[in-house]
Amino acid sequence: MATESTHSNAVSRRDFLRGGVRVAGMTGAGLLAGVLTHKAGATTHVWQIDPAKCVRCGLCATECVLEQSAVKCVHSHDICGYCELCTGYFEPQPNALNTGAENQLCPTAAIIRKFIEDPYYEYVIDEDLCIGCGKCVEGCNRFGNGSLYLQVRQDRCVNCNECSIARVCAGDAFRRVPVDHAYLLKTKPH
Repeated sequence: MATESTHSNAVSRRDFLRGGVRVAGMTGAGLLAGVLTHKAGATTHVWQIDPAKCVRCGLCATECVLEQSAVKCVHSHDICGYCELCTGYFEPQPNALNTGAENQLCPTAAIIRKFIEDPYYEYVIDEDLCIGCGKCVEGCNRFGNGSLYLQVRQDRCVNCNECSIARVCAGDAFRRVPVDHAYLLKTKPH
């Protein structure tokens, strides 16, 4: 009789443990589904910079939560004049703009200048070197045609709920945009 009681207790403990594992598994699956649903809902909008409002204050380089800012310079080749003396690449000198290496604006050499044909040069941004300081953008907008501008690179951004750069942006240029239109591109005026 004692063996029947022990046997029935062992079976009910086993059933209890199996049931507990099932409940824990279902709870875990439910939590995972909830997190994924929340994450999917949170990524319907992302942070971006409106190029028309950006005042090139330099805070994008220092205020991002990432070690290297998710904000990068973008070059609109459609607008670019491919100038030999690009004021986004070289320090704009009021008296004598020249191509000396000491006159380059970018502190990290993120802009690559390549000769095309006289007098045209192509300027390409090395995003791994770009810190988003906006110095080139300032020069290009002040003295050039505005083909250089800043954008949040979505493959780098962690999409903070409250963007640390947006909180301090001097031009109030940061805004939430739909994921399917994540970049606010500059184009040639018609």
